[in-house]
Amino acid sequence: MNIEQARFNMVEQQIRPWDVLNTTILDLLYTVRREDFVPSPWRSLAFVDMELPLEHGEHMLSPKLEARLIQELHLQPTDWVLEVGTGSGYMAALMSRLAHCVTTIEIHPDLAAAAKQKLSSYKSVTVEVADAARGWMSEQLWDAIVITGSLPTVPQAFFDLLAPGGRLIAIVGDAPAMKATRWVKSVDGLSTPAQVLFETVVPPLHNAAQPERFTF
Repeated sequence: MNIEQARFNMVEQQIRPWDVLNTTILDLLYTVRREDFVPSPWRSLAFVDMELPLEHGEHMLSPKLEARLIQELHLQPTDWVLEVGTGSGYMAALMSRLAHCVTTIEIHPDLAAAAKQKLSSYKSVTVEVADAARGWMSEQLWDAIVITGSLPTVPQAFFDLLAPGGRLIAIVGDAPAMKATRWVKSVDGLSTPAQVLFETVVPPLHNAAQPERFTF
């Protein structure tokens, strides 16, 4: 396989047509090597438009979804970023090149350890083992939060972690109707109305709180 041709095809045939037009992000896709974050059994599929399996039934999101989520965060060089769901560590690597620092949380210790090793050269990334869906606490307020697993609804606790002007992106809903959604926290502490960005379907965040559902 011609790796660089495959990378070019990923960017030009998958990612750019999915409205990822930020040239800084597109350039990063050439320099942050996605194949280095893909588990070895699946490395030949590193540039394919699909989710790739990780341990514990987790998945590496498709390349176009990773890039689109990052673009919609509108990251700035001064931003403190929180990622919920480290997975392979690839999204944290990309975001670290756009923001001041990234803290990424992973519920599975072995996935966190593998990602930490792959991210060892990214000095602005911190990997923590925690269950963010069950009350992970932080004194830090974050300029951007991205949740990589889907949620039926977004708990208030995540909004409370946003700094004024901070952006939160989550994929909300139940399959087959999920929506990538962005909120912005205003200076008076209120989150603006949700903005639906696009539709997609991804695996759920572990231990996400489930709302009461009507049954007959």
